[in-house]
Amino acid sequence: MLETSARLLRLLSLLQTHRDWSGADLAGRLGVTPRTVRRDVDKLRELGYPVNAARGTGGGYQLGAGAELPPLLLDDEEAVAVAVGLRTAAGNGVEGIGESSVRALAKLEQVLPNRLRRRVGALGAFTVPMLRGQDASAVDPALLTELAGACRDAERLRFAYRTHGGEVSRRTVEPHRLVCTERRWYLVAWDLEREDWRTFRADRITPTPPHGPRFVPRPPPAEDLAAYVSRGVAVSVYAQRAVVRLKAPLAEAARLVPPSAGVLEAESAESCRLTAGASSLDELSVHVLMMGIDFEVIEPPGLTEVLREARDRLTRALDGP
Repeated sequence: MLETSARLLRLLSLLQTHRDWSGADLAGRLGVTPRTVRRDVDKLRELGYPVNAARGTGGGYQLGAGAELPPLLLDDEEAVAVAVGLRTAAGNGVEGIGESSVRALAKLEQVLPNRLRRRVGALGAFTVPMLRGQDASAVDPALLTELAGACRDAERLRFAYRTHGGEVSRRTVEPHRLVCTERRWYLVAWDLEREDWRTFRADRITPTPPHGPRFVPRPPPAEDLAAYVSRGVAVSVYAQRAVVRLKAPLAEAARLVPPSAGVLEAESAESCRLTAGASSLDELSVHVLMMGIDFEVIEPPGLTEVLREARDRLTRALDGP
């Protein structure tokens, strides 16, 4: 009985790779006959696993999507990775995901072996989350799945879009990809009316179905969509733009400058270039100074003047009585 149970778990693990397996391949992997494989597949179906089978030379077995979610088979590393992901999911900018993550984690911990439960329990007991208050920019998970489905199906999307100033406009777009930063989600799409690529904050989108028709996807606006969105939200939307050379390796600067605060590009092993935007040069000067990295201004010249004025002001403050 134990041997049969272990074989069923091994068979389920193979099927969960989501590839087609012939009966002969599965029999070879499990060390049994094709007839035993057929009996084991029937047992999995009785347990609620939707195993599809196709006859003929090109046929085989594959785990299908069912109406009910059967238990998942995870190895030690996968189980711990899922637990870590659930514990950190509360701060990812998706509305309601925190409570759902806690419920899912509680269910996971109930079925974990003792050795793994201790590891996951220590993570929770000795970790203090630093969470913000209620985030107005949190996104409804149902909205994300709707946007992702439109991207997947290459289906035109209609929605009302609210700008930063509160103005609402109607948009019809060809959605391409969703891009997420630390706490926000963005939709990259081709705007049919403006005939150009646009980036939309997902929390400002209100879909107005029906959607469609289908379209032929266009080449994306950039190979690196994360950098494309970063440049849009950190530089292009602001009135002032600056480029500075940071005297630190790219990896070190990236720990201090999130994608929403600027675009980093490597120059050498010891320096990188930062492009950032702000409402004024005064804000840019503070932004650069607060990073705590030595730098030099590349452009604009006005930023250098602002920094000189700040230096003189600080000198007067420090030299005063």
